[in-house]
Amino acid sequence: MAKSMTPVQLLSELEPVAEANLNRHLSLAKTWHPHDYVPWGEGRNFAAMGGTDWSPEQSRLSPLARAAMVTNLLTEDNLPSYHRLISESFSRDRAWGTWVDRWTAEENRHGIAIRDYLVVTRGVDPVALEHARMICVSQGVDDPTGTGDHAVLHGVAYVTFQELATRVSHRNTGRVCEDPIADRMLARIAADENLHMVFYRNICGAALDLVPDDAIEAIAEVIRNFRMPGAGMPDFRRNSVLLAKHGIYDLRQHLDEVIMPVLRQWNLFDRTDFTARGEQIREDLGAHLDQLAKDVIRFEEQRDRSLAREAARRDRESA
Repeated sequence: MAKSMTPVQLLSELEPVAEANLNRHLSLAKTWHPHDYVPWGEGRNFAAMGGTDWSPEQSRLSPLARAAMVTNLLTEDNLPSYHRLISESFSRDRAWGTWVDRWTAEENRHGIAIRDYLVVTRGVDPVALEHARMICVSQGVDDPTGTGDHAVLHGVAYVTFQELATRVSHRNTGRVCEDPIADRMLARIAADENLHMVFYRNICGAALDLVPDDAIEAIAEVIRNFRMPGAGMPDFRRNSVLLAKHGIYDLRQHLDEVIMPVLRQWNLFDRTDFTARGEQIREDLGAHLDQLAKDVIRFEEQRDRSLAREAARRDRESA
């Protein structure tokens, strides 16, 4: 019979792993300061202080870069909800509480740095940005896993994939900004996200060893229902399509750079400790991933046709 544990038992068993990985994280995390990544000399007053309010021509970012930066920033802005959800999934006790608070403090730097950069460089409309922030934080996030389950297994599985997805999105956004300052800032943020991912990945890997069937069930449900935490933000659907279309974060990256590397790290498809229940879940997950791979090809074909039509239209208009 497969081993099973209550959430309290599981947290207790995993606490030494959390403590070891917290110490590992603290030994590797680099101290950095948001103000060191913002070109303050470019700043000037807005109308309320006797200056000039924002207008689109002031931005040196392309529409794609603006959409990506705003999407990434608004995702970071919902930190109060993430802190609450992770605290509820873990606990406020010992290593768990120390990690949650440390993670929150590090994540908060990301939003500070991106917002200061965008406001100082006039990269986006600060009024529209603040309006969107108020909407995002007011509505919060209640079920980012998409499964309706806030237990620790679903939580650590979700944040493992989500942190890696965020790393990919930040890194690719930096490249399309065509600004070395933005690229450097987002590379620094992406490095943080990678360390966060490793913490959660190692916790989830340890859970797989403790309760293999329950853990793979949570992993499979999270993969099937995965959505980015910013799904409820204003213009998310339009912006996510734009980002996918231009390679900031698309289905290929989701499968090849997020899901599969993590599953390989967990040795998920070569493990021998599942019962018949776990084996069936793994088989179903494999079928889902096979279908996802087909969806990737279909998406890329449609995207290539769309980009070709856009290029042809631009050629006609410039002729």
